[in-house]
Amino acid sequence: MLINGTCHCGNISFALDWLPAPTEIPARACGCSFCVKHGGVWTSTPNGALKIKVKDPAQVSRYQFGTRTAEFHVCARCGVAPVVTSEIAGRLYAVVNVNTFDGVDATLLRRSPADFDGEGKDSRLARRARNWIGRVQFLESPR
Repeated sequence: MLINGTCHCGNISFALDWLPAPTEIPARACGCSFCVKHGGVWTSTPNGALKIKVKDPAQVSRYQFGTRTAEFHVCARCGVAPVVTSEIAGRLYAVVNVNTFDGVDATLLRRSPADFDGEGKDSRLARRARNWIGRVQFLESPR
């Protein structure tokens, strides 16, 4: 199943090839202060492939906090964070925000709270390497 998503203005977009096609999509509502304030509800599939397109890289802010092991890609024009990446052992992993999906049947989403407070850096990175999208490609438009 191909899932497309964008920030509000379309500067950051993605295409997630979810394999095999999901019967439901886990949607983790992170309880950290950043995600709460930005409406971050994240999903991933370890067997999927993600292509991220950025029209104007100068209009993307990259934000890290806490353990500084994840990078939120925030559109500087509209303020939406559709993607988070984490580099682990030289490989890029990602999750996408279900609130940025275009045309996905909302009944597929299985929303649940997520709390990662107290999780150590090593266990956090190991969890991401197991569960996040492991085939990530950035495509930036030439200016």
